[in-house]
Parts: sequence; C-alpha cells; structure tokens
Amino acid sequence: MLCPFCRDGESKVVDSRGSQDFVIRRRRECLSCGRRFTTYEKIEESPLKVIKKDGSRVPFDRERIRSGVEKACYKRPISPDQIEQILDRVEHTVYETFEREVPSRFVGEQVCEALKLVDQVAFVRFASVYRSFQDVNDFVEELQTLRQRSSRLDD
Repeated sequence: MLCPFCRDGESKVVDSRGSQDFVIRRRRECLSCGRRFTTYEKIEESPLKVIKKDGSRVPFDRERIRSGVEKACYKRPISPDQIEQILDRVEHTVYETFEREVPSRFVGEQVCEALKLVDQVAFVRFASVYRSFQDVNDFVEELQTLRQRSSRLDD
C-alpha cells in the first residue's frame, strides 16, 4: 500500500474494523513519514457469466429472468411474492452450482422446474419460448408429459 503523502510502500495497520457489507476499514501508519491514512478493502466479485446457445457470454441478469417469468405469468393467479420466490430459488441454485459460467440451458430448466410447481399454464408459456416450440405438436407433447406426471402423482 503506497503512502498517499510520501509514496513509500511500507505501512502498518493501526486499527481495523468492518463497515458496510463486506468492506473493511483500515487505519494505517506509514513507516517512512509516520503519517496516518485510511484504506478500505472490498471483496472483488467476479460476475457470473451465462453461456448462450450461440456460445456468446453475457453477465447473469436476474432482471432478464424476471422479465421472462412475468411474461409467462401474465394474467395468471401468481403473486409478485411467488415470482420473487421463483427468482430467489433459481438464482440460489445457479450460484450454488456454478462459479464463473453457467449454461443458459441450465438457467432455463431451473425456471421451468420452478414454474411447473407454481402454475402449469405459466410453465407451458415459458417453455414454449425457452424451448422454441415450432408448432402445436410441441405443445401437445409437453402437455402429455405434464398429464402423465400429474397422473403418477395422483396414484
């Protein structure tokens, strides 16, 4: 740490305390000129990147996921709190599973699984965009899978 007064590189920490979130405030004393100064240390976060289908990488963006989920839930009996819980669940799973990069497919599947538990219509809406349904047969296949799954749960 360079002294802001004499530019010497040797100093000692006189006092250290935490402030704000993940920030440490340190009082230092320059060993050359004896003057004191304050430094702040903050954890440097490396942002999580999403690897898209085309191979490009974009920063993980919770708001982008929110936009897709809200569109899927439009005019459905789903509260803002439920949407927030879905986003929390997806974000938690992503950060718990990956450090630097996450495939967009993984994020989409996590959203699908969360929506499937909350509202099946919203799930099908989201899946139709996320999985790029080409025609009505894709919808029918997904609905048949949902029916089979729910009939197994009822047994």
